[in-house]
Amino acid sequence: MAAKNPKPHGLLAQFDTASAIYSACEKIRDDGFKYWDAFTPFPVHGLDKAMGLKRSMLPWIVLVMGLTGASGGMLLQWWVSVKAYPLVISGKPLFSWQAYVPITFELGVLFGALGAVFGMFHLCRIPQHYSPLFKSERFESVTDDKFFIAIEAEDPKFHPEETAQYLESLGATHVEMVEQ
Repeated sequence: MAAKNPKPHGLLAQFDTASAIYSACEKIRDDGFKYWDAFTPFPVHGLDKAMGLKRSMLPWIVLVMGLTGASGGMLLQWWVSVKAYPLVISGKPLFSWQAYVPITFELGVLFGALGAVFGMFHLCRIPQHYSPLFKSERFESVTDDKFFIAIEAEDPKFHPEETAQYLESLGATHVEMVEQ
């Protein structure tokens, strides 16, 4: 049973070209909207800058995880050869670090890759099984050849009629209200 007065999620505007959505994103950013996003069928170079997005934390996550893996690998090998099972083989020192470089490198790569995958999942809020935008039939074409901007109703500058006219003035070919 559907609610009589469903709460609006926001407005969804359709654009036909990458250049149109790029210039619209710049104007929306400059006009101070806070809760909005752009959806494209392929990566548009510079769109993150046009949207005013900050640099990603992902490189730092990968760096910390890679260093953690490498230092953990070296520490484990040191502990095994010096503390747990100290064996002198062919007169070599107990801690011969040159022999441990491959494992140290591999654990650094492994932990860095795991940090990249799970960091990306966290930063992108994946998996997201549902979005109110999925109710729009037009939004299905975002995976083919159309470009979309969604401005959420939570935005302080959101006013249904005024924001719809604003999006049309930016070159949107179709604007629709999406409900929760």
